[in-house]
Amino acid sequence: QVQLVESGGGLVQAGGSLRLSCAASGRTFSSYAIHWFRQTPGKERELVAVISSAGNTYYVDSVKGRFTISRDNAKNTVYLQMNSLKPEDTAVYYCAADGRVFATRPDYWGQGTQVTVSS
Repeated sequence: QVQLVESGGGLVQAGGSLRLSCAASGRTFSSYAIHWFRQTPGKERELVAVISSAGNTYYVDSVKGRFTISRDNAKNTVYLQMNSLKPEDTAVYYCAADGRVFATRPDYWGQGTQVTVSS
């Protein structure tokens, strides 16, 4: 069982930065791939970034070069550093854990954190 808690969301102007954190409970955190999804009303949930248990990363094209996902297994935490934010990045961001990378329906989810980027 893994419990996830996101933090770090907020309101920022376009061009600004935010760092989201996903803190996990559970002794097997390091064995999970951690996914960041985002969702806005009326749109499908979108996979933004993934980091595998080995530290390999993946990004959706729209955030490449602007977002960085990283993990600190000693702290049971995954980070999503978001730079050069755009209004279209506005969404609720969720972290999710699964034993598989690119899981479409990960086993464990956080409650989400709102990111709002003003123009």
